[in-house]
Amino acid sequence: MIEAAARLRDATWGLPLILMLAGMGLYLTILLRGLQFRGVLRGLDLALLRRDEPEAEGDVSHFQALMTALASTVGTTGLLGVATALAAGGPGALVWMWVAALLAMATKFAEAVLGVRFRETDERGVKSGGPMYYLENGLRWGGLGRALALVFAICTALAALGFGNGVQAYAVAASVGTVSGLPPLLVGAVTATLAGIVILGGVRSIGRFAGVFVPVVLLVYLGIAGWILWVNAAALPEALRSVFGAAFDGRAASGGVAGYTLSQALRHGAASGLLTGAAGEGTGAIAAATARTREPVRQALVAMTGPLFDTLLFGTMTGLVILALGPASIPSAMGGADPTTGLLAVQGSFTGALPGAAGGWLVALTFAALAFGTIVAWAYFGERSVQYVVGARAVLPFRLLFVGIIPLGSVLPMHLLWTLSDALRGLAALPNLLGLVLLSGIVVREAKSWWGRAADPEDAAG
Repeated sequence: MIEAAARLRDATWGLPLILMLAGMGLYLTILLRGLQFRGVLRGLDLALLRRDEPEAEGDVSHFQALMTALASTVGTTGLLGVATALAAGGPGALVWMWVAALLAMATKFAEAVLGVRFRETDERGVKSGGPMYYLENGLRWGGLGRALALVFAICTALAALGFGNGVQAYAVAASVGTVSGLPPLLVGAVTATLAGIVILGGVRSIGRFAGVFVPVVLLVYLGIAGWILWVNAAALPEALRSVFGAAFDGRAASGGVAGYTLSQALRHGAASGLLTGAAGEGTGAIAAATARTREPVRQALVAMTGPLFDTLLFGTMTGLVILALGPASIPSAMGGADPTTGLLAVQGSFTGALPGAAGGWLVALTFAALAFGTIVAWAYFGERSVQYVVGARAVLPFRLLFVGIIPLGSVLPMHLLWTLSDALRGLAALPNLLGLVLLSGIVVREAKSWWGRAADPEDAAG
């Protein structure tokens, strides 16, 4: 069973899909004339300074929608993705992670434009959007859009129960258990209780939670990483030299080996940059569709800043800490058969770099909090997907099911569940990528219309 799941995972998250994800970012970057570079300051202004359009339709602010999306990307995926990229591709993978993140910003922009443009209001007055809606409503070609939308929604709902629930619950229990010795089932029960308080309140509750919780946890994590880098400042120059040297220079080996070294850095670095930010996966569009906004492009500018935080900031700090702590910490991050052991290896490296028992608790609780944020975000992605397939009557049962199985996830073996979830996420990305290509003309028209509009001074100012 595990071997079959691994083959499916390798087929969906293999090099072809990585190239498609990177190619999509490059295609949209060209099509939008580098909009992510021209519009990044406007996006940050809308996200961090203006933060909201109170009079517009929607359920949460620009900032809360962005934080909900970030909650799903700065957890275990980001931590383990960066560590695995360094283990498999060497220090140079970090450079290609940055390149992939810059391209991913264009993909995030396009997903958010379409997510807001084609969102709907359900019978409870809540906005619903994401790939399933823009696939069905944007591709009206003999049922093609509906078929692609169903594939996306079903795979995303199942991935929410696996990756978004079980894997993260296990990560919370494992992180806390390393310092407390508490039984995983007890940690899982507490996690379910806390998650239920947030999840059962719906999108507005999740948005309020993410708007406070994610920035605080991210700042604490960056503070820990910054402290470690400060203490190990003497190792930073060599770490940075290895990053840029290994990314482009294969002289340490010769012939085909050098080419292989470069290709590994490129492949695993790009994969980490794409996976960490979930660009092309489509879940970011579900979060973007909840935002209060009059213009799809406004929320898209906010959404595209996500890779700045989850990859260029969070991922870079993680990578530099691992490199600064020495080569011995990189292979340990591979994690062997169970990916969560890789997460615990990274946690152990961070813990060992902090003084005293309090440092261990701080790291463990921070890592657990990152995974908890992922649980909450994926609960929403899953419920929107289930609502699309079954209808609004299925939302409350799904929330109860999602919360109820969190304790089970804390004790289940993770390797099979993680592998299957990766395969499902890859399968969900395929219809989304096709939709982005076929609907890219709408994205360009929306961007040009907003950018060139001189009648609205507020819009023109960004």
